[in-house]
Amino acid sequence: MNHDAYDDNYIRSILNSVKSIAMVGASPVNVRPSYFAFKYLAQRGYDMIPVNPGHVGKALMGKPFVASLADIGRPIDMVDIFRNSSHIMPVVEEALSLPQPPKVIWMQLGARDDAAAEKAEAAGLKVVMNRCPKIEYGRLSSEISWMGVNSRTLSSKRAPIPTQGMRLSLNRTSFGGGQTAASDRAAKNKTETT
Repeated sequence: MNHDAYDDNYIRSILNSVKSIAMVGASPVNVRPSYFAFKYLAQRGYDMIPVNPGHVGKALMGKPFVASLADIGRPIDMVDIFRNSSHIMPVVEEALSLPQPPKVIWMQLGARDDAAAEKAEAAGLKVVMNRCPKIEYGRLSSEISWMGVNSRTLSSKRAPIPTQGMRLSLNRTSFGGGQTAASDRAAKNKTETT
């Protein structure tokens, strides 16, 4: 697997097939990137599990923190690693030691460990490095164009405003898409003018 460039179909197949995601390094602090990614993915219907030994006893969006992957106590589909590269190998080794290992190891932006990736792939897992599932989901579902990011696609036709319950191109229903003041105003104005 070439981890310098991923085919969109590879990323799409992962995001369409996983249901439960354990986020190692999740934070309840609402200005941390892991908080935004956790919340976004939970609102898109993923069963999110926050993993951080420093926050056991707290909850993130109603989901209680666990100290380790082993403490989850049930199978998970994907481990999203929100730690720096020096902490990846121990997380991958813990994931591989679970009674039922996950299907995917995903390393967040800035995180890469080729030896850990090779170990996970040798065990039959899919691996993504240096990418954010929140960003990839938004990009592949077209939600990202409504969130102020240049999609590099020129078109005179504007994409539909993502609304709650809308079926997106990733074949998942949005539970929280389009819930910003700007998108609410745009939807209201569009309704009033038609």
